[in-house]
Amino acid sequence: MPTVIQIEKMSLKQKLQIMETLWESISHHEGEFTSPAWHEQALRETETKLAAGQEKIVDWEEAKRDLR
Repeated sequence: MPTVIQIEKMSLKQKLQIMETLWESISHHEGEFTSPAWHEQALRETETKLAAGQEKIVDWEEAKRDLR
C-alpha cells in the first residue's frame, strides 16, 4: 500500500487513476456498506428545501465550474 509520501509524489493523472481503480473495486461491494444516519438526514433536509423552493437543481457542469 502506498504511503502518504509516495502518494504526494504522484502526478495528478496517477492519483486520479488510483481513485478510479478504488471506486471500481468499492462499487462491486455495494451491499456491504451502509450509509451513515447523518447522510439520510442530509438528503431529507435537501429534499425538504427543494420542495419549499429554498434549493435549486444545478447542472453538473455548472456546479463544477462554480466549485472551481
